[in-house]
Amino acid sequence: MAAVAANPADTAATAVDDREPQREAVPGLESQRRQIENGRGRPLQVGESWFLVGQHWYKQWEVYVQGGDRDSSTFPGCINNAELFEDQVNWRLKKGLVEGEDYVLLPAAAWHYLVNWYGLEHGQPPIERKVVELASIHKVEVYSVELLLVQHSDMDTPHTAQFSQTDSVDLVLHTAREQFLVSPQEETRLWIKNAEGSFERLCNTRVTVLDAALKTGQVVVMETRNKDGTWPSAQPNDTSSTLEEEEDFQGQPGICGLTNLGNTCFMNSALQCLSNVPQLTEYFLKNRYLEELNFCNPLGMKGEIAQAYADLVKQAWSGHHRSIVPQVFKTKVGHFASQFLGYQQHDSQELLSFLLDGLHEDLNRVKKKEYVELCDAAGRPDQEVAQEAWQNHKRRNDSVIVDTFHGLFKSTLVCPDCGNVSVTFDPFCYLSVPLPVSHKRVMEVFFVSMDPRRKPEQHRLVVPKKGKISDLCVALAKHTGISPERMMVADVFSHRFYKIYQLEESLSSILDRDDIFIYEVSGRAAIGENSREDVVLPIYLRERTPARDYNSSYYGLMLFGHPLLVSVPRDRLSWDALYHILLYRLSRYVTRPSSDDEDDGDEKADLEDKDSLPKPGHVTEGSSQDPGLEQAGPSSRVVSGSRAPVDNSPGPSHWPQRARRKHLFTLHTVNSNGTSDRSTFNEDTHAQPYIAIDWEPEMKKRYYDEVEAEGYVKHDCVGYVLKKAPVQLQECIELFTTVETLEKENPWYCPTCKQHQLATKKLDLWMLPETLIIHLKRFSYTKFSREKLDTLVEFPIRDLDFSEFVIKPQNDSARELYKYDLIAVSNHYGGLRDGHYTTFACNKDSGQWHYFDDSSVSPVTENQIESKAAYVLFYQRQDVARRMQTQASSSKPPASSACGAPPKSESMDVN
Repeated sequence: MAAVAANPADTAATAVDDREPQREAVPGLESQRRQIENGRGRPLQVGESWFLVGQHWYKQWEVYVQGGDRDSSTFPGCINNAELFEDQVNWRLKKGLVEGEDYVLLPAAAWHYLVNWYGLEHGQPPIERKVVELASIHKVEVYSVELLLVQHSDMDTPHTAQFSQTDSVDLVLHTAREQFLVSPQEETRLWIKNAEGSFERLCNTRVTVLDAALKTGQVVVMETRNKDGTWPSAQPNDTSSTLEEEEDFQGQPGICGLTNLGNTCFMNSALQCLSNVPQLTEYFLKNRYLEELNFCNPLGMKGEIAQAYADLVKQAWSGHHRSIVPQVFKTKVGHFASQFLGYQQHDSQELLSFLLDGLHEDLNRVKKKEYVELCDAAGRPDQEVAQEAWQNHKRRNDSVIVDTFHGLFKSTLVCPDCGNVSVTFDPFCYLSVPLPVSHKRVMEVFFVSMDPRRKPEQHRLVVPKKGKISDLCVALAKHTGISPERMMVADVFSHRFYKIYQLEESLSSILDRDDIFIYEVSGRAAIGENSREDVVLPIYLRERTPARDYNSSYYGLMLFGHPLLVSVPRDRLSWDALYHILLYRLSRYVTRPSSDDEDDGDEKADLEDKDSLPKPGHVTEGSSQDPGLEQAGPSSRVVSGSRAPVDNSPGPSHWPQRARRKHLFTLHTVNSNGTSDRSTFNEDTHAQPYIAIDWEPEMKKRYYDEVEAEGYVKHDCVGYVLKKAPVQLQECIELFTTVETLEKENPWYCPTCKQHQLATKKLDLWMLPETLIIHLKRFSYTKFSREKLDTLVEFPIRDLDFSEFVIKPQNDSARELYKYDLIAVSNHYGGLRDGHYTTFACNKDSGQWHYFDDSSVSPVTENQIESKAAYVLFYQRQDVARRMQTQASSSKPPASSACGAPPKSESMDVN
C-alpha cells in the first residue's frame, strides 16, 4: 500500500488526459516530464487504477528527459519491471517492496503515455493496482489479495486467484463458478476457512473483499446446493446413503411434511401455510430474493431468517423429500425471538406475525429509511389521504411481503366531548377478526342441601357472562326450588374452602376448572318475637394420622372429604349442640353408635349444654376435663357475616336423647387452611371461625362410609348442551368494522381537547392485498378467565367477495379485484393448555388439497376443510391466481383451474 497526497498547487498545471495517447504523437522530452509528473500529483479516487513502474527504469527515464537529448545514450528503452517480480512464470510481486526505493506509482493515463512512448518489455504483465479507502485515507494497494478457491466436494485442489480489496465478494463467487464450470441453473454460496480451521459463511456478496476481511492465502470454499434443496455442509457425514435415497425419491413438489421437534406443530403449521402462497414461493424458488437481501437493516435479522426460510422452501419444493427437519430454521427463530426459544407450545399466528415481519425487514428494498411524518386527513378527500399514506409506507417499506400481504385500513376516531374527527390510513398485514361471542356462560356446580338424606347434585347452569354470584344462585333456584337467599357459594380446593363468595362479586373471577359448591343454609327472615339469627360455620373433616404422634400439633392431621357450610342457632352455640347438629348433617354417611357401643357411665367426656361455644365478642378457654375442649384451641369471635338466617333444621332438642353415648369425633377451632395454629386466633381476630371434625383412624373406619360420602347425583340439566349456531365469515368481518369505544387502558389524545378521551373508533377496509390472511380470534384472555371459542365459522372455499366491505370507490369492470379463493388454513385442535396445530393447503402446481400434520401428509377433499378448528385463513385474489397460471403455462402444462378440485386419489378423514 502507498499513500499519495494531493497537491493543490498542481491544479493549475496541465491536466493529464485519461485517454490513451496516439503512438505517433510523441511530445518533446520536457513535455513528457511535465505530463508524467503532473499526473503523479493528482488526488486519488477510490476504485481507480494506478500502475507500478520499477524504480531503476523510472530513474533512468528521468535522467533521459532531463538531459533534453533524444539521441542520448541514457535512453531507458522499454519499461522493464523484472526486478519487481519473484519469478517469470506466476509474475508474483516480491515481498516487502517499498515505494520510492523499489517502485513508483503512476496513474492510468501516465502509464498509458509511457507505454505508448517506450513500450513494455515483451511478456511482462502490467502491474495494475486499485485505490482503496482505509481509515478515511485513500491508498493504492500494491499487493492484491490472493485467495485459494476450492470446491466443497474437493477441498484438496485449490485454485489461486488475485483480487483487489475493492472487488466485490460477488466477483469472487463469479470467478469460482467460472473456474469450476458451474452451470447457471445451479445455486452456490461461499465459505471462508479461518485460521483455527472453522468455517464462516460469506452471506453478503455485495460487500468488498476489504469489508469481508479476506486475506492473502485464505481458503474460500464454494458450495453447490444439492438437487433436493439441501446444502452439503448441512448434512452429517454419515448420511451419504440417505442423501442418495432422498435424491432418488421423486414426489410432487410441495407435498412435504415437517418433523415435530417437540411442541413445534405451531411452527410447522405456519410454515406450511406460507409455503403454499404461490407468488411468495416462486419468489424464493427463482432466487429473486438473493438480489434483495438486506444485510444492513437495523430492524432486520441480517438476512438470516430469509435465507433459512429459503432453504426450507427449496427443500420442500424439490420433490425429493417426504419430510424435512426444520432444526436450522427453529434455531434461527429462537436466536432472533427469545419467546420462541426452547420447546414450549406457542401460537401459530404469533409465529406467522414474527416471520412475516422478519422476512419483510430482511428483504426490504429500502436500504436507508427516511423519516416520514404521519399526517391527518384534515378534511381532505379520502382518495388523496389514502394515496399519500400508501406512498409514505412504501418509502420506508418495500419488499415482496408488502407486495403480497399488505393492505390499507381507514381508521376513524371521534372525540365524545368536542366531536373532533380524526381520519388516518394505516397499513395492515393480516386481519384479526373477532368471533360473535355469546353473552351466556355455562357453569357446572354442586348443590349441597340441608337435608342430610339428599346427595349433592351436579347442575349445569346458564348464566350471564358478566353476571354476579347472585345470578348463579338465581339460576340454581330455578332447578332446586330453594330461594337464592338461602344459598352460599364457595370454591372448594384440596378439601378446604379456597374462597367463600359474596353475592355482589363477579362471575368472571370463577374459572371453568374451579370446583364450585353451593350450600343451602337456613333462611334469614325473622318471624315474631321468638325469631333468632344463625351463624354459618365452615366445617372441615380431618383424620389423625396413626404414624405420627405430635403432642397438640396439627402436623399429625390430614384433611379429607368435602367441607360443609352449616347453620347453627346463635343462642345454641355450644359444643354439645354443634356435635349433634353435625352428627345429623353427616347421618347419610356416618353411622351413629348402637346400644352395644354405649359407655359404662364413667365417661368424663360428655359435653354439657353449659359448655358453650364462645359468644360473639367473648373468648372462652377449654376445660382440661373436657376432651372436646382439651383438643380445641382458643375459640375466636363468631361472626355471622352477611347472613344470619333462622334455623328451621331439627335441633338437638328434637332428638331422642340417650345417655352417655360414645363420641365419634372431636371438634376444634381452626383457621381457613384447616390447621389448629393457636397463634391464628386471638381477641383481635375478626375472621370467620372454622371448625374441624377430627376423627381417630379406628372410629373413621368403623363409622364413616367413604364411598357414600363421595357420592353425588346428576340433575337432568347436566345433559343440557348450550348449542352454538355456526357463524359466517362475513359476520366476523362485519363485527371487525363495527364502531367501538376505546378501553380505559388505551385512550386517545384529542388534539382539540388537549386531553386523553375514550373516543369511538371505526376501522374500514380501503385496499386489500394479493394474499389476504384472516386470523380468527378464538382465544379470549381476561384478568380472571381464559377460554377458547370453538364456534364453527363457515367460510367459502372460493369466491369470497369483499366488494361490500371495501369503501374505496370501485371499478365495476374489475370485480375480480375483490374476489378471493382459499389456499390454506391453519387449524388448532384442543384447548388453551394443550392443543395441536395442523394445516390444510392447496398445492399451486396440482390444485390438490392436502392435510399437513407435522411429518404426515395426506390428500383431502374440499368438504373436509371447514371445521371448528380453523384458526388462520389464507385467501388469494383471483386475478393473481390467473396471472400465476398464465406464467406457469408458458413453461409447463397449467395446473387445475380450481384449487379445490376433488382429488382422484384416496383421501383421509381428518374429522
